[in-house]
Amino acid sequence: MTHGTRMDTQTPYLDGDRNWRDTATRYALLPLRVFLGVTFIYAGLDKLTDSAFMKASGAGSVGETMRAVRDSSAIPALVDLSLKSPVGFGYAIAFGELAVGIGTLIGLLARIAALGGALISLSLWLTISWQSDPYYYGNDLAYLMAWLPLVLAGASVFSLDAALRARRRQRTGGYR
Repeated sequence: MTHGTRMDTQTPYLDGDRNWRDTATRYALLPLRVFLGVTFIYAGLDKLTDSAFMKASGAGSVGETMRAVRDSSAIPALVDLSLKSPVGFGYAIAFGELAVGIGTLIGLLARIAALGGALISLSLWLTISWQSDPYYYGNDLAYLMAWLPLVLAGASVFSLDAALRARRRQRTGGYR
């Protein structure tokens, strides 16, 4: 019996000479990217189409929500800033979520989009869901943590970023 010699019998899978582990690693963030992209697009559209949300006051409005969490948030000054123009803040969040979701889903400026998603999640965690007890009941912290791998890695497959990278590489003769 010989020890110390490893004979891999894995056959190439999908990507020519790469084995299935390499391929799985390459595609590992794709489900997360699709989930976060679709979720943020949905969240943005939901806010934009909810007639009660885009109001300064009233049940279900962004203004009423901000007033309700003002004293229990980690950074009340951030809530005060949003209360100066609650409707404007509501539109900023909704359009921000749309931009982040679309950028993440199609993989265009994916790291920047993921950073935007992380910042939105961080601001919502520090304001809206800060009072959640225990802390893991608030979903904004989990979203913040989910964005971080995409901030670090970007969108390597099925993305406009990857297509643009390949095109640049082709133009420069493979040196980029």
